[in-house]
Amino acid sequence: MKKTILHRASELFLKYGFKSVTMDDIANALVISKKTIYKYFKNKEALVDEATIFVQKTIYNSVLRICNEGHNAIQENYEIKKMFKDLFKISDDSPIYELQKYYPKTYYRIKTNEFSMFKDCISKNIIKGINEGLYRKDIDSELMTKFYFSLVISAYDSTLYSYNKNTINKLERSVLEYHLRAIVTLKGLKILEEKLKKCRTLRVK
Repeated sequence: MKKTILHRASELFLKYGFKSVTMDDIANALVISKKTIYKYFKNKEALVDEATIFVQKTIYNSVLRICNEGHNAIQENYEIKKMFKDLFKISDDSPIYELQKYYPKTYYRIKTNEFSMFKDCISKNIIKGINEGLYRKDIDSELMTKFYFSLVISAYDSTLYSYNKNTINKLERSVLEYHLRAIVTLKGLKILEEKLKKCRTLRVK
């Protein structure tokens, strides 16, 4: 039952926001009593905290799946970005922005956990790109991993940007392009330019 509650609560939080969704909403969606929810979670903050862990693990498994699909290093980055966009497209507000604003303790915990969980994925992508001749051989993969992660997190920083959905989507695209342009070889640049051209065409349509 606990996993069922986590799964449904996570869906509702991502769709309607961590602040907006109440314990009543979750109970009604599961057709159970609030008492049942409180049996496993002492309050909403505890539920939000565990729900973010659940979502993190789900995302991490999805990233691993994408990394095993055989894409080149550049395409792999865009497949991961698409996965994130599909996951959060139903929400008008950024879940990360809401956590930062209303549940700061949870936000700072997941920020730390995310780097621990995803640094290997980023590092492996960089090594993969180097082996494919798409990224430069002189890259410091550890330093570049930290740079890229910091850029991604900064895109959701409400103290730097006035948040809205269009802004965050543009920032995510720009961060990825900035990261890749900094590390690609001429061979990688050609593939990146082709990818960007296709992405611009799709946005126009």
